[in-house]
Amino acid sequence: MAGSAKRDDCHRLVGKVAVVAGASTGIGRATALRLASEGAKVVVGSPAAEIERIDSLVSEIVAAGGDARGLSFDAADDASVAALVELAVSAFGGIDVFHANFADLRLLSVDTDATSVTDDVLDRTLDINLKGMLRATRHAIPALLARGGGAMIYTSSVQARTGAPFNPCYQMAKGGINALVRHVASRWGKESVRANAIMPGMVVTPENRETMPQEFLDQALGATRLPRLGKPEDIAGMVAMLASSDGAWITGQAIAVDGGLTLN
Repeated sequence: MAGSAKRDDCHRLVGKVAVVAGASTGIGRATALRLASEGAKVVVGSPAAEIERIDSLVSEIVAAGGDARGLSFDAADDASVAALVELAVSAFGGIDVFHANFADLRLLSVDTDATSVTDDVLDRTLDINLKGMLRATRHAIPALLARGGGAMIYTSSVQARTGAPFNPCYQMAKGGINALVRHVASRWGKESVRANAIMPGMVVTPENRETMPQEFLDQALGATRLPRLGKPEDIAGMVAMLASSDGAWITGQAIAVDGGLTLN
């Protein structure tokens, strides 16, 4: 059809530099691959324990003809987050896109409810899942402004909208991300910085598929209006659009990519 293009022919990000913070697996890994396939130079980071996966991802991007760098970082450490931005600036000259895609999911099993969850769980959840997002913003915004603007893209969750009888700390953090998006969009919009959050629904990755009971997956599918659960590539596609000129007039939004789970 005239005017249509295969994904392989989509090069919307040629000349752009993108940072994916939280890229070793799942959504982050798929996003880094997608951005690189569209022409972006990519800097990827994850905690030190996952550095082998980051090295492998960098090698995969380079083998496919892309350009990438990798670094371990700790979202709870301001200097570590700054180093991720500094790597992009020193290696590629700046940043046009920053995808903040990290959370400490190990805490979900002890993030019980508001009457029993401990302060330690609350503090750790907010330190990584919310304060880490602010740290990323703190260091990414000046780099974006130095390039004349760009895109801040945050991974939130449909739990920021729907609520649940468990994981209150996680939900609080994700709701806070959506508020941060509105702040960034309001504060720096006139300087051509766009900010949006993506709220994934139930996304099945090779890692979580091994640990999720089939009954849980069946229930999630039953609540989803489309005939399958999500894939990391579904989220990566939205990140790529928001990072590109196709998303040039979208800012301040929390966008559900959830197969219709939260339709209204």
